Amino acid sequence: MSKRARYIIGFSATAALLIVLFAAGLYTGSAALSFSEVTDVLAGKSDDITARNIIFGIRLPRAAAAVILGGGLSVSGYLLRTFFANPIAGPYVLGISSGAKLTVAFAMIFALREGFALNSAGLIAAAFAGAMISMGFVLMISGRVKKSSVLIISGVMIGYICSALTDFAVTFADDSNIVNLHNWSMGSFSGIDSDDVKAMSAVIFPSVLVGLIMSKQISAYRLGETYARSSGVNIRLFRAMLILLSSLLSAAVTAFAGPVSFVGIAVPQLMKSITGTSKPQIMIPASFLGGAAFCLLCDIIARTAFAPSELSISTVTAVFGAPVVISIMLDRNSSKAG
Repeated sequence: MSKRARYIIGFSATAALLIVLFAAGLYTGSAALSFSEVTDVLAGKSDDITARNIIFGIRLPRAAAAVILGGGLSVSGYLLRTFFANPIAGPYVLGISSGAKLTVAFAMIFALREGFALNSAGLIAAAFAGAMISMGFVLMISGRVKKSSVLIISGVMIGYICSALTDFAVTFADDSNIVNLHNWSMGSFSGIDSDDVKAMSAVIFPSVLVGLIMSKQISAYRLGETYARSSGVNIRLFRAMLILLSSLLSAAVTAFAGPVSFVGIAVPQLMKSITGTSKPQIMIPASFLGGAAFCLLCDIIARTAFAPSELSISTVTAVFGAPVVISIMLDRNSSKAG
């Protein structure tokens, strides 16, 4: 099979799966709506106010959020693995998502105590600040150690510290809305409305587009800094852009959905296996599509497996993503041993 044919098949299959899962997200849920009722609402043939509110007010924004946030998180993981030249360097493992989670939790608790609600811009700004702080610690550690295993372990420890502080703050916060804050801190696509979808789209789509525009520089950087410099890449500016883009993408996800685990590691690896390439001009859109489909699937499972109870999204993504990470580690160990 030619590379072009493999690309076409891989993208077509992923896009088809995404469409099927998006439709499933609209037709399934804890509310008892029949197939015909949902179809009539979507076609504009139903006057049922309750059904319309469920579809357009809850299910559609939630499915759209899973697509946008899942795609953005996957692209963030691809950029981080490029930056650190390590396939396990994802935003969750390196503690970047946990840092964003910590600052958003503090900002939300402060806002609740003062009697006002943070808007989407405030949530993203708080998450970005936390992501950059965590990224700063990771970069500081990466400059002092040469072993990637030490870097990963340090990132995990940063994540644990941030998560512990977040749990402590949420546990002892005294507010009537603390249940919603606790649900967010566990990771969930619930509670997202159309305004949130617009806000996350305004951040994630331009960030992914900038990453795609940088594909040529990313390709050169993957061949080594010396080669990238000889190709005219400004290494300092390029590395700063990768840091900003990956942090902004993971921050936007955390701001609206809380921490979502393993997507940034597992999906780029899966899409690399499907497309048979690591070229950024292929991998960035492939990672976005794969992350969107993956998070849609996990969200459907999270809200329907034990309905009306709902699992956290990270619980489900970990079930599917952790085996992929283990596989990556075993492959790396085998290649080193060989």
